[in-house]
Amino acid sequence: MKKNYDVAVIGAGHAGCEAANAVAKMGFTTLLLTLNFNNIAFMPCNPSVGGPGKGNLVREIDALGGLIGRNTDQSHLQMRALNTQKGPAVRALRAQTDKHLYQQLMQYYLERQPLISIRQGEVSMLKRIKNHWRVTLNTGVCYEVPVVIIATGTFLRGKVHVGLLSYSSGPQGQHPSIALAENLEAQGIRFKRFKTGTPARVRKRSLDFSRMIEQPGDGVTHGFSHWLPWEPKKPISCWLTYTNEKTHQIIKNNLHLAPMYCGAITGIGTRYCPSIEGKVVTFPQRDRHQVFIEPEGLNTDEMYVAGLSSSLPEEIQDEFMRTVPGLEEVEMVRPGYAIEYDVVAPDQLLTSLQIREWPGLFCAGQINGTSGYEEAAAQGIVAGINAGLYLKGEEPFVLQRNEAYIGVLIDDLVTKENNEPYRIMTSRAEFRLSLRQENADLRLADYGYKFKLLSDQEYQTFMEKKEKINNKLSFLETTYLLPGSVEADQLKKETGVDILQKTSLRQSLKMPEIQLTVLWKTFNQQSNQTTEEDEVVENLIKYQGYLEREAKMAERLQKTENKKIPSDFDYFSVPNLSFEAREKLNKFRPETMGQASRISGVSPADLSALLIWMTRSRKK
Repeated sequence: MKKNYDVAVIGAGHAGCEAANAVAKMGFTTLLLTLNFNNIAFMPCNPSVGGPGKGNLVREIDALGGLIGRNTDQSHLQMRALNTQKGPAVRALRAQTDKHLYQQLMQYYLERQPLISIRQGEVSMLKRIKNHWRVTLNTGVCYEVPVVIIATGTFLRGKVHVGLLSYSSGPQGQHPSIALAENLEAQGIRFKRFKTGTPARVRKRSLDFSRMIEQPGDGVTHGFSHWLPWEPKKPISCWLTYTNEKTHQIIKNNLHLAPMYCGAITGIGTRYCPSIEGKVVTFPQRDRHQVFIEPEGLNTDEMYVAGLSSSLPEEIQDEFMRTVPGLEEVEMVRPGYAIEYDVVAPDQLLTSLQIREWPGLFCAGQINGTSGYEEAAAQGIVAGINAGLYLKGEEPFVLQRNEAYIGVLIDDLVTKENNEPYRIMTSRAEFRLSLRQENADLRLADYGYKFKLLSDQEYQTFMEKKEKINNKLSFLETTYLLPGSVEADQLKKETGVDILQKTSLRQSLKMPEIQLTVLWKTFNQQSNQTTEEDEVVENLIKYQGYLEREAKMAERLQKTENKKIPSDFDYFSVPNLSFEAREKLNKFRPETMGQASRISGVSPADLSALLIWMTRSRKK
């Protein structure tokens, strides 16, 4: 096929869609290849987006100009604000989406991007020819492109397990990708084997919701996207119920039929989303586990049974589900299953998500060993941007750990030995108070505009928001409460705080009893209130001391990140390095001293020896 493209993206899941969108917006013609045109942005597991850490990723992707936030806002069935009684570092949005509408919206966006061509086809072979990649489909059709982004999700040599039955398959009965994995492995790319799973889907009309606890959506004032006007919908409820001792006993009696316990599965599963078999075995003291019944869409009777992920035989799944209150007459639509798949060994990746020593070949999503739509989308947009920069001959785009959760995610992938599917969490980010969900655009929109992922109009909206925030900060700094004034008396009625001396509103806001909404009301500023702007302003002031401390930590981190390590550095020539440090550094080939410091097995003494030796080498 003699049609020319700048980039080929293999896979149209959440990573592939974001990658194709990003590189096309940067001005490059993009071929997006998918095994099935009807499964673009498919949600094979829970059709939910967000949560602690994950929600921060979605906001960051949106701030850069990605699609997952926009699509979620337009396809949500309910939106909830999590951890509202906790500090701002762990607050997050979570949406239950209509999975079919989400897919349709993603396809709509991509098909209207003039530089993207979507093509159905299975890639069976990749081959480097001079300075191009030859992409061959199983039909024999070939494309030659300078850059390839592999975003194959869980499809590479996918193998599904239901009880003692196992067979080659992608998620939800789709076609697996076997030839491509074998082709890449033959050329020297090393793979690991991971495992994930999903619960059964059940028929809504067979459930008794009177025996469950309703989980309605919240009246949130904004969604994930910074750029679309928020349009809340009438929320569709989710429902909560629990397993019990009878449920657990049925599972225990049939563990010999569970692939994870009978030796059928060799891949490593995710720690933070275990099967119900895993919960029963790991937590024998627990007499119940939560089960959430969640809708999959407005126009389907399918319900997702969160918390009961299982790969036991279908008849056992049916039996133990019927012991759960509200599921006594349950009708199973699809059984739960486990799926094993290939992932790229992470020490082969650069921070740009290019495979080391494979120029122009990038990987993004679950192929890199992550779990979740949000983590995949985050890698997709970074891989897309870096593919564009590679074509321009410019330095790669690498977000630091103090800039974004995306930076934490990618840094963890390339510096840590992840022996299980990686999931982002707030606890992984040492600068999490600075990386709050409400300030994602303040941190990243400049990048999005620089790389042309944001339009002029969107960037103008961002600049207006910044100006409003600065005006509010200025008002709080220059407006004072005076003892005995009308405002001071009103504030005392509202909060119980007695103003005894001249106090700026900024200083008063640091008191835990006083909230910004009270100050706006006291000074008749209610009309100027914008919720997201107020969140930024209030957090900047109330947590000023903590934020300044994080800023100092980030400055120290930056010094080590700025110390580059040559890509061909010989770690075995450094005399005082421990044997373990030499092995680990040689394996992961860190790009900076900062990355080297985060590799397991590399001690402060090793770093000191490395730094001294590098300094001496440069002088020579």
